[in-house]
Amino acid sequence: MEWMGIMEQWLDVQTLIWLFPIMFVLHDFEEIIMVERWMKRNSSVIYDKLPERIADRVINQFSMSTAQFAVAVLVIFLFVSSSTVMANQFVNQGLLGNIYFFTIISLTFFLHAFTHIGQSIILRSLTPGAFTSLTVIIPYSLVLYRSLLVNEVITWEVIFVCLPFCLLIFPVALLAHWIGKKVV
Repeated sequence: MEWMGIMEQWLDVQTLIWLFPIMFVLHDFEEIIMVERWMKRNSSVIYDKLPERIADRVINQFSMSTAQFAVAVLVIFLFVSSSTVMANQFVNQGLLGNIYFFTIISLTFFLHAFTHIGQSIILRSLTPGAFTSLTVIIPYSLVLYRSLLVNEVITWEVIFVCLPFCLLIFPVALLAHWIGKKVV
C-alpha cells in the first residue's frame, strides 16, 4: 500500500482529520441524490431478495423524500463536525480535546461503507452510497487511521475500546431519520 505513504507525504494528520466532514458530505450527497428515486424503482427487488419482515423495515426506514433524507444527514453531520473539532483540539492539546468521540464516529463511517457494499452484493444493484464507499470512504479511512496510528494520536487499544460504542450511533441514525420525516 505504497499509495498510503504517498498520501501521508501530502496530508498531515490534522488535514486528514479536517477532511472527515468533507468525505462525509461527498458520500452523503450521493445518498441524498439517489435514495428517493432508487427506493421507488427498487422496492420490489428488496422484497424479492430479503425476508418480508426485513424488507418492510428497510422500506419503512428509507421511504423518505430527498428533503427528509437531507435533514437526517444534517443531524448526523452535527456529530461528524463536533467530533472533528474535538479531534483537532485533542491534537492541539486544546480544552475541548477528545479523540474517543472522533474515533467512534469515524469508525462508524468506515464500517458503514461495508454495509453499502453488502447491500449492493445482496440486491445485485448499485445502491445509494456504494460508489463513494468504494472510492472515498474506504481509501480515506485507511489513510486516516494509518496516519493516526503512525503519529501516535491513537493506538490500537483506543480503536478496540471505541469499536463497541459504534453501536450507539445506530439509534442516532434512526433518530436522525425520524427527525427528517417529522421536520419536512
